[in-house]
Amino acid sequence: MAYDPWSPDFVANPYPAYARLREESPVFFHEPTNQWVITRYEDVSALLRNRVLGRSYLHTASHEEFGRLAEPEFLRPFWDLIRAGMLDVEPPTHTRLRRLVSKAFTPRMVEGLRPTVRRLAGELAGALVAKGGGDLLAEVAEPLPVTVIAEMLGIPAGDRHLLRPWSADICGMYELHPSEETQGAAVRAAVEFSAYLRELSRERRKAPREDLISALAQVVDEGDRLTEDELAGTCVLLLNAGHEATVNATGNGWWSLLRDPAELARLRADHSLIPTAVEELMRYDTPAPMFERWVLADITVAGVDIPRGSEVALQFAAANRDPAVFADPDRLDLARDPNPHIGFGLGIHFCLGAPLGRIELAESFGALLRLAPGLSLAGTEPTWKPGFVLRGLEALHVQV
Repeated sequence: MAYDPWSPDFVANPYPAYARLREESPVFFHEPTNQWVITRYEDVSALLRNRVLGRSYLHTASHEEFGRLAEPEFLRPFWDLIRAGMLDVEPPTHTRLRRLVSKAFTPRMVEGLRPTVRRLAGELAGALVAKGGGDLLAEVAEPLPVTVIAEMLGIPAGDRHLLRPWSADICGMYELHPSEETQGAAVRAAVEFSAYLRELSRERRKAPREDLISALAQVVDEGDRLTEDELAGTCVLLLNAGHEATVNATGNGWWSLLRDPAELARLRADHSLIPTAVEELMRYDTPAPMFERWVLADITVAGVDIPRGSEVALQFAAANRDPAVFADPDRLDLARDPNPHIGFGLGIHFCLGAPLGRIELAESFGALLRLAPGLSLAGTEPTWKPGFVLRGLEALHVQV
């Protein structure tokens, strides 16, 4: 099987292709996507830390100066919102935003959410058990992180149904070559979500509450504070990054367990394995298998020259199964230690929400292991969604 991120067969199981690429062509140019594809752990991890690569190039040159087409004007609302957050900007803007956001989104605050996450996970798992089963994704994996983030931000309960559709439409833009329909949906979601968050942030500036939007609206560092645009962009990033990846990690993880009865039995017998199991499931079937970077200056990777202006596709999922780093990498080992997977990234763009994601996954798996000890697949084998940048199942029907 060849590298083909649009092929349903490749999306369902890219690992044989990755193994061949790591061995034969660890750095190669893929014409259909106009990207340099990087598959070895050593190269991917080094490039994530290398400031010659960036999530954006606009801090160094215009689109035209960088040899790229200017973005269509109709996409401006989308990019204005996204670039007001920290994901798609570089230092010094990224440094400033991360510093300010970290003053509000603290480790103490995140750990303080654990009882809420545990309660919600238990309620969702209990409801699934009461019905005798159902779609684990729709009934547990999807509502948990969006509810947690909504409570953390302080989104009123009556508005929370808006978040999942906004998140899904915005994240559609991160797939390879999104269609015009996908782009239009992303713009509409960006306009609506941005307007909503601006209004809410104005209310919280005037009347703060015990929530993250209030904290972000009030945070000050040596006279510097987030603008209204930056606050909206940060909230969108926290929702999208913290929601889509966690949903896929839950679904991919349970599907991996259900296909490996011995390891599932091991986890059921010893719940103390949950923390290392979360890390191994992130490695074994990475929910965000590819991240892109722009080459800001000529660079050589594994003996291959890559010119300025190129885009590289860093294959996290391929790196996470590199036998040079992970012994017997195609085997699921829920007690694997050490486990230096890069599912949350590396470098300055390391996932700010990784601690919260780990809590959500641990509590979600824990609740289902406790309340549904006989959970098993119901019906036919699940199918994968067509996207590859965010890779997950359409549904996962189970019985308890």
